[in-house]
Amino acid sequence: MARKFMDENFLLRTETARRLYHEHAYLMPIYDYHSHLSPAEIAEDKNFDNITQAWLYGDHYKWRALRTNGVPEKYCTGDASDEEKFAKWAETVPYTLRNPLYHWTHLELRRYFSIENLLNPDTAPKIYQSASEMLRSPEFSVRNLLRKMNVKLVCTTDDPLDTLEHHRKIADDDFEIEVYPTWRPDKAHNAENIDALNHWIDNLAATTDIHIKDYPSYLDALYHRHTFFHDHGCRLSDHGLDAACAADYTDNQIKTIFNKIRSRGNLDSSEKMRFKSALLVELALMDHDRGWVQQFHLGPLRNCNTRMIRSLGPDTGFDSIGDFEQARPLARFLDRLDLRDQLPPTIIYNLNPRDNELFAAMIGNFQDGSSPGKIQFGSAWWFLDQKDGMTRQLNALSNLSLLSRFVGMLTDSRSFLSFPRHEYFRRILCDLIGRDVENGELPADLSLLGTMVRNISFHNAHNYFPMRLDLT
Repeated sequence: MARKFMDENFLLRTETARRLYHEHAYLMPIYDYHSHLSPAEIAEDKNFDNITQAWLYGDHYKWRALRTNGVPEKYCTGDASDEEKFAKWAETVPYTLRNPLYHWTHLELRRYFSIENLLNPDTAPKIYQSASEMLRSPEFSVRNLLRKMNVKLVCTTDDPLDTLEHHRKIADDDFEIEVYPTWRPDKAHNAENIDALNHWIDNLAATTDIHIKDYPSYLDALYHRHTFFHDHGCRLSDHGLDAACAADYTDNQIKTIFNKIRSRGNLDSSEKMRFKSALLVELALMDHDRGWVQQFHLGPLRNCNTRMIRSLGPDTGFDSIGDFEQARPLARFLDRLDLRDQLPPTIIYNLNPRDNELFAAMIGNFQDGSSPGKIQFGSAWWFLDQKDGMTRQLNALSNLSLLSRFVGMLTDSRSFLSFPRHEYFRRILCDLIGRDVENGELPADLSLLGTMVRNISFHNAHNYFPMRLDLT
């Protein structure tokens, strides 16, 4: 007999899994250490006018599905009305069966709005009206959406030139959910686009009031902003790269390359790699000196569709899984820092599932006993944050490291309606453990296993990151 769709035991196939989820994982708050939420919207405690604004704006997962379903661009990023865009999404949802979007869509409707109807063209008008009406009410402001999901901490993703004024406003309001910036200096080492890099350096000079005349003064200006972020509570950095950068270089070479950048000269491929390699080391040393955690998101092949990127710009759904070499440069980069005994706690996220075991094995090379799980194989990311991707990441981590020390899930989302992804992850985790118990591969010790589940769901992250919460 078929089970009811997404009932209380959704994804939980054994009694042990059900007990682990309902008695342990479900009770844990959310420590969301990586997101792309807007600090401005949290600062103003925004109310969305309708569910399209909260759900479809900026969501390239949904845009890709819409395009694949034959929906014209005007209903994705174009000038169609919000209600028309929602109607096109409702038409598309029935075609997303077995895609995680089908689960996420209905989890979000249930957890935020208590809407249990399946979304389709027939139910769309009523769902749009009902959810939008709720979102306009004070009870559904963005701060209350976070409260509703039992979120205790959120880290945003911020350029080093950001004023952090919204983070200051949130802190001044004594909002009980901690909101911290994350230092994302990708534009600082964007040697592939000399004009954009110089424009960013000029803005850095203006922001810091430092005359950037050479590479040392560039580092001084970056350190100045690093200090500014630290003073505003930042304890995390994040880097988005094809692969780690670990070319050999000398100080004189980097000084020469930087002068060439500032004179708008063309860099060859080896010069670009040397510059990025040197700067990433310097940024890591700043993180180490201040006790930060560094994160590396590795492996995307970005901006694949030239025509659409010219029309819409980046981050609009035209990126893919890349097949870059990862092992050798990643090992060399981490080793450079370890040789100095200045390797910060590090989380490495993988995008190509072929490399799961590679990343899970790599982290073991640089654990030094100074803290549990100092080097982490990060949660299944982007194209992999679905049931199969999460399961494969958990299995690789289990087989080659210590799953019990894993810092768990994050949203990595721009939407305030994405927090049920933590529930999705926790159910998958509990199901995986429950099946091992049923197979006799783990002891049926609910105290031992429950502690493990609670730690992965919340406590490991809380203990790993410098941003500690008052849990009294």
